[in-house]
Amino acid sequence: MSVDATVLILPGLFDSGPAHWQSRWQQRLPRVERVCQKNWSEPVLANWVAALAAHLAQIEGPVVLAAHSLGCITAVYYAQRGAQQVIGALLVAPADVERHSAPDVIKNFAPIPRARLPFPAIVVASDDDPYCEWQQSAVLADAWGAELVQLHGAGHINSESGLGDWEAGLELLTALGPRVEAIATVW
Repeated sequence: MSVDATVLILPGLFDSGPAHWQSRWQQRLPRVERVCQKNWSEPVLANWVAALAAHLAQIEGPVVLAAHSLGCITAVYYAQRGAQQVIGALLVAPADVERHSAPDVIKNFAPIPRARLPFPAIVVASDDDPYCEWQQSAVLADAWGAELVQLHGAGHINSESGLGDWEAGLELLTALGPRVEAIATVW
């Protein structure tokens, strides 16, 4: 038995433009919402987590998170609160905010929580992501109790990666379990 879940898009730094898979999914799927941050270029961890919490409070029923980059780290911080409404998360190209070369503007998101997530999750990472080395993605996925999926040569898995609608990503989203099957029926 499936449950109609709302897909909640969590973009990363600078938001996701119209060619990004997150924006394309938002245009095509029936039950999709997007967390909007007040400041996309100078993120503050507490503000981003609060915006996610406020948005979730307005949604009735179960939610599946579709996060990218800094949105992944926001989701993981929020999960420390319990996140009972969240039934799964697709965490794509998590940003390594702890790396030496990370922009100063995102370093307030460090350290990255390493607690097991209270919901099923899939981490999707590329072997050539300039913002998170493959080994770090593997460490994070393991700590979060998430399945890890490797893409080859997909960079930061964003609009520059040429994924278009990224149907393979949508398949991963539905692979989170039978509770999100309804998402795939409209694709």
